[in-house]
Amino acid sequence: MPKNLTLRRARADDLSAIINMLADDALGASREVVADPVHGDYVEAFAAIDTDPNQYLAVAEDGEGIVGCLQLSFIPGLSRRGMWRGQIESVRIHSRARGEGYGQVLFEWAIEQCRRKGCGLVQLTTDKSRPDALRFYERLGFVPSHEGMKLGL
Repeated sequence: MPKNLTLRRARADDLSAIINMLADDALGASREVVADPVHGDYVEAFAAIDTDPNQYLAVAEDGEGIVGCLQLSFIPGLSRRGMWRGQIESVRIHSRARGEGYGQVLFEWAIEQCRRKGCGLVQLTTDKSRPDALRFYERLGFVPSHEGMKLGL
């Protein structure tokens, strides 16, 4: 289990580290823009997330810097008698820290935040080309109960 891990709300000055983690795999490398300064689209998106009370962009830090991130969205709904849902997206662990237990700690924290918010379930999506991620989520207790679909615009 990782030691000296701090979980906190992301700040604007964390964007470069977050984007680098998002770009550090085959899928992310083809869709993210790593630049200095940070591309304006990311700055705008961060501002929208940061000012929305139902969004939480989290980072995990160890003694050497940011080692993980995720976005947690709290979604109100009418189905299931007005149940709130927690949606976890954009999960990444820095390549130097993979396999060290950081992902599990980050997920346990996120699930607890959903409980505190009164969510009745936590959901996520994962790309079908990431079988290791799917196994990780199933090990945490997530069940592949639905088929997800997307429409690019």
